[in-house]
Amino acid sequence: MGVTNITNLDQFNKALKDAGDKLVVVDFTASWCGPCKKIGPIFKEQADLPVNSNVVFLVVDVDVAADVSEKCGIKAMPTFFYYKNETKGG
Repeated sequence: MGVTNITNLDQFNKALKDAGDKLVVVDFTASWCGPCKKIGPIFKEQADLPVNSNVVFLVVDVDVAADVSEKCGIKAMPTFFYYKNETKGG
């Protein structure tokens, strides 16, 4: 299925809604973040595995989609959130 790059809050909310009851994994990243550059390829590999075909993988660049990172309270990168049925997991 691959990774979907999220660029704004409307797109983020739509992706969560469209996922229905699938697990959604969100990687909050930044182009200047060293650790993000290391984990990014691993995140993409996981998204491409057939066993994860029922999981939705989203990437949010906090500098591109500042509205999403603000809504989600992102303070450091990388940060990973999990959602199901539009609800953030604990």
